[in-house]
Amino acid sequence: MHSIIDTHIHVWNFDKARYAWLDNDSSLLNRNYGIEELVPQRKQAGITAGVLVQAANNTEDTDWMLEVAGREEWIKGVVGWLPLMDASATEKLLTTKYNKQPLIKGIRHLIHNESDPRWLLHQNVLESLSLLADHNIAFDVVGTIEEHIETALAVADKIPNLRMIFDHLNQPPMGKNFGLWGALMQVAATHENFFVKISGLGTATKKGNNWTAEDIKPSIYFVLEHFGEDRCCCGGDWPVSLLAGDYVTTWDKYKAVLTEMLNEEAQQKVFSSNAEAFYKLKIDPVMARRGHE
Repeated sequence: MHSIIDTHIHVWNFDKARYAWLDNDSSLLNRNYGIEELVPQRKQAGITAGVLVQAANNTEDTDWMLEVAGREEWIKGVVGWLPLMDASATEKLLTTKYNKQPLIKGIRHLIHNESDPRWLLHQNVLESLSLLADHNIAFDVVGTIEEHIETALAVADKIPNLRMIFDHLNQPPMGKNFGLWGALMQVAATHENFFVKISGLGTATKKGNNWTAEDIKPSIYFVLEHFGEDRCCCGGDWPVSLLAGDYVTTWDKYKAVLTEMLNEEAQQKVFSSNAEAFYKLKIDPVMARRGHE
């Protein structure tokens, strides 16, 4: 059995941080989600390690994730948040606080909630992103439209040593006609520091619980073809993924597609070792094996 790293897990607690995007949300997401709720499901799904990912543009969310990760041995990294619009504040937090936190493996900002799709190209943000590159910290791009890909490409040209990953494949169109998304992702694939995260595809189908492995096959095949087996990894996107079904079923569908497409060696890369390399995770092989138990 392969070790599997879930590179995209959220936890949120309204007593610890504010999640502005949930203020008027009437879905099942508008409540606290603690890691203890996921533990039995992640074992059933065969997940051996995980990465917590930012869900609010504030440091309180990051500090809460670090607290959770500190007591959950299977959580090996945190993708946090920094005030990227203020380069001096970003530098101060990096040098006085988060450089002392070995679990900080990446940074993310909810760019899809910004009115300007080219938000990452603001000069102060670019200066902050350069600081991330200097500290060898990855950046998660949570894009939802093609212009977010165009913006990330422009960032890559300006800061070529910044490692970036497209969360949820930047919301690919479902089907086999990839249009502008496909053209831009092909360009992104030519930059060796761009990775893609096979995640969030159940909700992207917009079929609720009725999506199938066949629905997501074309987009997964596309990124494997262009980014290759060395720059793709996987994420469950819990609890957002619950809008499209339970955690174990989501992972069963991803595994069905990937085990059909890839040989054993390539499967291990996409399920585990690529994530380990991109986020600079420290995985104990013995603990990884225990994660299946």
